[in-house]
Amino acid sequence: MMGVIITLFIVIVVLFLSFHIFHKFYFLRDPARQLPIGNNIVCPADGKVIMVKKFEKNKIDIDKRFLGKVKSFTKDVSDKGFIVSIFMNAFDVHINRAPISGTVKYVKHIPGKFINAERLASTFENENVQILFQDGNFKVKTIQIAGLIARRIVPFVKENEKVIKGQRIGLIKLGSQVTLIMPANIKVKVHEGQKVFAGETIIATK
Repeated sequence: MMGVIITLFIVIVVLFLSFHIFHKFYFLRDPARQLPIGNNIVCPADGKVIMVKKFEKNKIDIDKRFLGKVKSFTKDVSDKGFIVSIFMNAFDVHINRAPISGTVKYVKHIPGKFINAERLASTFENENVQILFQDGNFKVKTIQIAGLIARRIVPFVKENEKVIKGQRIGLIKLGSQVTLIMPANIKVKVHEGQKVFAGETIIATK
């Protein structure tokens, strides 16, 4: 009996240490990225593009029940523009990066639900951290969105901080979603279903 208990204890310890090592060196990996040159907006997260939609002040190319949420998300950026959402699975790099160079106007934590981050409702209803970047009159917002399992969002930047394009701005543990709000005077360069990489993939050109 004592032998069985000792064996179970060893197995539990080994599993715990294995998970800790895997979590630290795989889930929290932070590979170097090659920043693209030019006047562009870079991807804030690794993952798959699950939504590319237009919005206007009183009109959206999305389920109308989310109109109020879209207005709330976009009001600090522009009256019309684009929403691009990226789904991060558990095996994607979890570090998020600044889409443009500029000043962090605010970092806001918004409580909410924990719906599967691949579903449309999660974009507008889940707990999130919103970071607004401004370069002159040009504004872009990233929204780090929690998921069903990923419930820890860790921003690295603070209000009034100067950032450069591609700079690490935070992480979301164990996957989830990052949504980008951009004004209309840009040209979107990605499509739904596309695999993208933080700091490397060009989301749009100005």
